[in-house]
Amino acid sequence: MKKILVTGGAGFIGSHLCERLRRDGHEVISLDNYFAGTKANHIDGVEYREGHTKDIEKLIPETVDIVYHLGEYSRVERSLEEEPSLVWDLNIAGTFAVLEYCRKKKVKIVYAGSSTKFGDGGLARDATPYAWTKSSNTELVKNYSTWYGLDYSITYFYNVYGPRERGHGAHSTVIGRFSEWFLKGEPLKINSPGTQTRNYTFISDIIDGLVLIGDKGTREEYGLGSEKAYSVLELAKFFKSPVTMLPPPKGNRQTNWLDTSKARELGWSPKIELVEGLQKTLDYFRTQVSK
Repeated sequence: MKKILVTGGAGFIGSHLCERLRRDGHEVISLDNYFAGTKANHIDGVEYREGHTKDIEKLIPETVDIVYHLGEYSRVERSLEEEPSLVWDLNIAGTFAVLEYCRKKKVKIVYAGSSTKFGDGGLARDATPYAWTKSSNTELVKNYSTWYGLDYSITYFYNVYGPRERGHGAHSTVIGRFSEWFLKGEPLKINSPGTQTRNYTFISDIIDGLVLIGDKGTREEYGLGSEKAYSVLELAKFFKSPVTMLPPPKGNRQTNWLDTSKARELGWSPKIELVEGLQKTLDYFRTQVSK
């Protein structure tokens, strides 16, 4: 049994990771400021500590075996239009403190990078404060390894979806929004042109990859994503709902670049196809509507 810290452990991906780690028998601590996380995502047996990651040394005085650092700001377009100072606070100040904690404690970090750095042939790296800070942080993680011998692995998620994702509000995700609109009988709102492609990856596949990389990952970068890409308009067709087109937002990338070779070398591969994953997601949202 390991003692494992998950930053952002009350969020969408973090709560699923905490749940899996507890099921595997580990002692799990979550550090979350509840900016995006919610106490409704709490998992039995996980110890929850509330606070900012820049206060990690005070909030987590003990030494853990591994840190999964998921607790950062994670909305692309909104980071450009409305919240650049918040992005800096969470993604620069917070992540620097987490790296210092790991350096001093000599603890491995699994850092959740962002696939936005690969978008549009690499041009999306500088398109928004979110993309820039996430890309800069991957470089900082690797530099900490060079400078201080920090053990690390970096993961890149490709449009994670599934139960517990947000379906409404400023920080909601596309499949979450589509699910809520579909169940309410409302049109699906799509940012123009609608041909922008994404690799939609079900949450359980992401968690399998995170656990595997935490156990076996070396100082490498690991892409975790479904190989097949869909445009947003193609995604909408699965819902068989009317569509309303909206103007394109600033900073919205058109394409991703996906490389899962390093994760596959460890034995990972996605198992849930989009049709199956969408059904599981809709089943979850139906339970939320009925509450």
